[in-house]
Amino acid sequence: MFDTCIAGSLPKPGWLAETEKLWPQWRSSGPELDAAKRDATLLAIKEQEDAGLDIVGDGEQARQHFVHGFVERVEGIDFEHKVKMGIRNNRYDAMVPQVVAPLRLSGRVHAMEARAARAHTKHKLKFTLPGPMTIVDTVADRYYGDKVKLAFAFAELLNQEALALEADGVDIVQFDEPAFNVYMKEAAEWGVAALERAAQGLKCKTAVHICYGYGIQANVDWKNTLGQEWRQYEQVFPALAKGRIDRCLSSAITRMCRPS
Repeated sequence: MFDTCIAGSLPKPGWLAETEKLWPQWRSSGPELDAAKRDATLLAIKEQEDAGLDIVGDGEQARQHFVHGFVERVEGIDFEHKVKMGIRNNRYDAMVPQVVAPLRLSGRVHAMEARAARAHTKHKLKFTLPGPMTIVDTVADRYYGDKVKLAFAFAELLNQEALALEADGVDIVQFDEPAFNVYMKEAAEWGVAALERAAQGLKCKTAVHICYGYGIQANVDWKNTLGQEWRQYEQVFPALAKGRIDRCLSSAITRMCRPS
């Protein structure tokens, strides 16, 4: 039997942020926004419990975007001067921050959501973080000059936060890597290794989520080019199966990479 859970994010309530946008703007700021994020997190937990899920998460209510919600707490990244960049192999353009200096965390990233969720549920708790390859594909590098070096720099920071989440009582740390479905060769060559660096030392369960992207038109158009057989997973799953990540999650299924 498989434990049931959502992939990670849930729609934000309209009183918290704009709706139906990839980068929604918050409805408030300061202490009021902090309280609203906490309330939305607890509401997301309750909704998952009421739905009968075995594993619950924070619903990513306290972050504007699954990648930028992490990197906005990273020093060495310039959010003031975003640039337009093609992401997911130029499938669509996005305004992204720039890496301009050595990377380091400015402090905890998701302590509030993790601790609030842990204090208000007895269910198993899963928490999501962006994977290093996907972060690299969602920022503009103006400093490192090498995707692999940049990925491992992010992996070290992700590892710091992942270990702290484990200490907060999180049962499963999940890394989201939609880029694995785009750069299949690179994912096998160095993406999985960077992912394992992000998970290094964790004693809790680990997972990676690989999907075919948001339901935006650019992704719909791309999916229409894939034909009758979508075979992206067959290149990445074998590399993951040889590694130390416990679970693989796709958009629609959960598959064990190795026994947990």
